[in-house]
Amino acid sequence: MTERVVIRPVRADERAAWEPLWAGYLAFYKATIPAATTDVTWRRLHDDAEPMHVLGAYVDDRLTGIVHYLYHRSTWTVGDYCYLQDLFVSKDARGHGLGRRLIEAVYDQAKAAGASRVHWLTQFENARAQILYDEVAQRSGFMQYRKIF
Repeated sequence: MTERVVIRPVRADERAAWEPLWAGYLAFYKATIPAATTDVTWRRLHDDAEPMHVLGAYVDDRLTGIVHYLYHRSTWTVGDYCYLQDLFVSKDARGHGLGRRLIEAVYDQAKAAGASRVHWLTQFENARAQILYDEVAQRSGFMQYRKIF
């Protein structure tokens, strides 16, 4: 499968292909968000003034995986950090290295942008993803705390 894979930015005219993957990601995490939030997210992903980006994994020209990432400042480094916010591969395309390829593509983008690190979160129960993550990155040892408004 890997020789038929292209990793590239998802174009603004490809929302119909992106949206089922986004919905699949939200369903995996048992999350719901308003349609207006999805609309704003899509616009931000394609606005050059925003620090948010989207890459897609295309197998035979079909979008089968997505990764969203964004840049943010840090008090610890001069270079920005890159936060890999969402990673999802369609169920029928899993197990072929697409998740790894998407993460590595974010690494390439982050290096080119001068970022000093890429970081992300996953649920403690997401054991399958952690197998990959342990191969491509180091665990930080930190726990996330949050207050939602």
